[in-house]
Amino acid sequence: MKKLILSLLIGAFVMTGLSANPSTGSGTVVFVYFSATGTTERMAKNAATAMGADIFEIEPVHKYTSADLNWHDKKSLSSIECNDPKSRPAIANKIDISGYDTVILCYPIWWAYAPKIMYTFVESQKWEGKKIVTLCTSGGGGLGRSGTDLAKYAKGAKLLGGKDFTRGKADEIKKYIEGLLK
Repeated sequence: MKKLILSLLIGAFVMTGLSANPSTGSGTVVFVYFSATGTTERMAKNAATAMGADIFEIEPVHKYTSADLNWHDKKSLSSIECNDPKSRPAIANKIDISGYDTVILCYPIWWAYAPKIMYTFVESQKWEGKKIVTLCTSGGGGLGRSGTDLAKYAKGAKLLGGKDFTRGKADEIKKYIEGLLK
């Protein structure tokens, strides 16, 4: 009986070590997202669930209010941040991507760019040898060059691609990412 239990335990350890993320077959994948209104959060969570991947939320120290997000007001916090290339809003939580091979960055588009908190996150991590995919939600402007802009700050990482998935379904996102990872 002891031999049977030992064999089963060894078999389980061997099987779990064969592929850290069987949905992609190419190592471990994590989704890291920032969402001020919930749109990007829904997209990221649905896609991470479909892929069986881990997920982390970038939580700002200062939670954005609707007044902060008013793009009609040049004095709103998000407008000020977007117009200041050196702006790096503080992040409240620690996120460690060291155990992942591929990082899927998910964010809304603000004034044709990724929110500055995404730059704070990217600059806080070690990217050597990692792959990045950028996914955004937008009001119609699309991804633009936000992915390539962020990748410039991810020293040593390889940007595989990026796409606007504002209205995308989780299975479409999974198919897109798996295509990039082949």
